[in-house]
Amino acid sequence: MIRPAGQILFLLGFCLFAAIPVLAEPAWISDQFEANLRSGPSTNNAIRRMLRSGTEVEVLERNAETGYARVRTAGGTEGFVLSRYLMNEPSAREQLERLTGQLTNANTQGSSLTSQLAAVKGQYDQATSTIAALERDKEALQVELNEIRETAANTLTIDRQNKDLRQQLTDAEIKVSILEQENASLSGQTTRNWFLAGALVLFVGIILGLWLPRMRWQKRSRYERF
Repeated sequence: MIRPAGQILFLLGFCLFAAIPVLAEPAWISDQFEANLRSGPSTNNAIRRMLRSGTEVEVLERNAETGYARVRTAGGTEGFVLSRYLMNEPSAREQLERLTGQLTNANTQGSSLTSQLAAVKGQYDQATSTIAALERDKEALQVELNEIRETAANTLTIDRQNKDLRQQLTDAEIKVSILEQENASLSGQTTRNWFLAGALVLFVGIILGLWLPRMRWQKRSRYERF
């Protein structure tokens, strides 16, 4: 009894293992056929759509007994196709078309990159010219700044000299004013001295004018006595 039961369990396990779906994997329809996507794993099931050569599908499970695989298209349609129509990589024609497209895109991108490189080179040349012009402007401004600094230094020196000259002029004006005052004072004193001298001379002249006649008269009187 144990032996038949073991055989039954083995057969059940084998059937369950065959029916367990495997992990989804990509596959491509062979480039030699157009595969029928059916609603079930037999030719008796209805055809849902025709899959062109090179169409990529997603394999949901494979059944070795029926020879069919359950797949899903990129649009989400599920069905069954013969496993022998599936390949593990794109067909050579599909790969060639893809590589041709990639090459075309690469050439297009290369042309675009060449144009971008030319544009960048033009911008670089323009930036270089702008930098050179700015350098020349900087040198000219530096020269002008040095001249302004030199002029400013000279201006400060001249301003200091002007201040010194104004101070000297002020001191000279003060000295002139003092000398004028002293001159005025001396002139007044001289005038007074001359006035006093004239008055003294006049006084002496008056005295002499009064005294001399008397002296003459006295002398005459003496002579008359002898």
